[in-house]
Amino acid sequence: MSYGTYKNKLLSTALLLGSLPVMANVANGSFEQWSGNTPASWTTIDSGINLSRSTSTVKSGSSSAAVNVTTGSQSNTDLLQQIAVEAGQTYDFSADIYHTEGKIKARLYVDGYQGYSNEAQTNQWQKISHSYTASSSKTINVGLRFYDVSGFDGSEIVYVDNFLPNSDGGSSTSCSDNSLTLTLNTDNYGSETSWSINNSQGSSIANGGGYESNTQYDEQICLTDGAYTLVISDSYGDGMCCSTGNGSYTLKQGSITLASGASFSNTDSSAFELGNSGTEPGNGSGGTNPTPTGYYVTTQGLTGYALKTELYNITKDHNAQGYSAIWNFYDSSARDKYFENDNSILDMYSEKPNGSDSYNYTAVSDQCGNYSGEGGCYNREHSFPKSWFGGTIEPMNSDVHHIYATDGYVNSKRSNYPFGEVSSASFTSTNGSKLGSATSSLNYSGTVFEPIDEFKGDFARAYFYMATRYENVIGNWQNITTSSNAVLNGSGNQVFESWVVAMLLNWHNSDPVSQMELDRNQAAFEFQGNRNPYIDHPEFVEMIW
Repeated sequence: MSYGTYKNKLLSTALLLGSLPVMANVANGSFEQWSGNTPASWTTIDSGINLSRSTSTVKSGSSSAAVNVTTGSQSNTDLLQQIAVEAGQTYDFSADIYHTEGKIKARLYVDGYQGYSNEAQTNQWQKISHSYTASSSKTINVGLRFYDVSGFDGSEIVYVDNFLPNSDGGSSTSCSDNSLTLTLNTDNYGSETSWSINNSQGSSIANGGGYESNTQYDEQICLTDGAYTLVISDSYGDGMCCSTGNGSYTLKQGSITLASGASFSNTDSSAFELGNSGTEPGNGSGGTNPTPTGYYVTTQGLTGYALKTELYNITKDHNAQGYSAIWNFYDSSARDKYFENDNSILDMYSEKPNGSDSYNYTAVSDQCGNYSGEGGCYNREHSFPKSWFGGTIEPMNSDVHHIYATDGYVNSKRSNYPFGEVSSASFTSTNGSKLGSATSSLNYSGTVFEPIDEFKGDFARAYFYMATRYENVIGNWQNITTSSNAVLNGSGNQVFESWVVAMLLNWHNSDPVSQMELDRNQAAFEFQGNRNPYIDHPEFVEMIW
């Protein structure tokens, strides 16, 4: 695989060509050193801005400068310092900028005003840069200037990090905690790719975006011990590979791979842990797996059905809240924050990830209810049909890990048919979910229901959860209905027929854990007191099945 450009924030492109640009001495360019609200070595010229240290929105290291612009009548460069340059030498200056509202733009100052940031590119990092050749040996001013644009309301925060080249040794300070490298190989549309690392509370502590196409980037990240989630996003919804180029990403701590991927739709999420909850080499094909800690600590060293049984011991005896309480769960935890981001109920049988939904549901007021077609109301869909376990039997009947908000009409069409892959559809919902005869490659002949690709992994992990949480009773469910007999093999270990296992593994691998699943899993834990292990540790699936 070849890429048009290689960019490493520790080694410049020019180094690969044999000539390294002279490094200037921008002091505290990483904004790590502060005295109160003043970053060391930087001068604030204009009174129309206020500075503070941010530890929540950072590009790398542990902090950035939060610049609050409070006036539209700035009169000079806002952040400034002086550096010495040598005659005839070339210096590559840049700064990472993060816009919040898009009504302020930043301009680079290097011995005069240079390029602007794109103020419309909000809630992600972008870089502004300028290559400067010194005409003589002298001291020059470098810094940033902030300008208001139409719509400015008198106050807006812009974050600044990594003013390069700096005396901190490149793009980041030395890391005394956990040093990670995120390698991004962008596809033909690099500007669509962005990333975020979120802490266990869901707050972004490092992120990036605004990338060029067909380029390799090595982002250096320093993190303290703890649990994190890497979220890779594609604004168009077609991932990084392979229809529009050969993009990919890999997150490593030294030689250990914490996350990697390429093919996804809108987002690809991977949970990992550092420090005492660190990483260890995995089994199998040379990959690596996080070491289970905390909630899963008793699974360390286990594989196969022994691992599955220990996961059963961890997840059993959850606090069933009852079937009627599911409406409240949907009200608080089934909102669309991932696609249209319109706060409507997210229905996996009608959601169109790459376009406008045909209809939307308002929480509570659009609960089923009566329906005569799609768009009538949303109800509580047992993705693992309740008839398979004998009806309204607790705790299965109210276990939110497999019960989703879906359109009532589409839910009725699905009935209790197995999930599968359709060759000839007798019904297709507005988002492309299908009911029909199974494709021959499935090794099953019968009627199946096929959700869209965006949610196949979600449903697969819900089924692996059911096979685990109820392994003490699920072996008795095979003969309750024709459909359960087609899916279940009568055991408590493998649980599913071989054709189902093969399909679920494929769905699990082709549709990795998303931010939506991570959020829902946490909400379910807070609601009923247990988690879906295969969302927290996707590697458990291959270790068992």
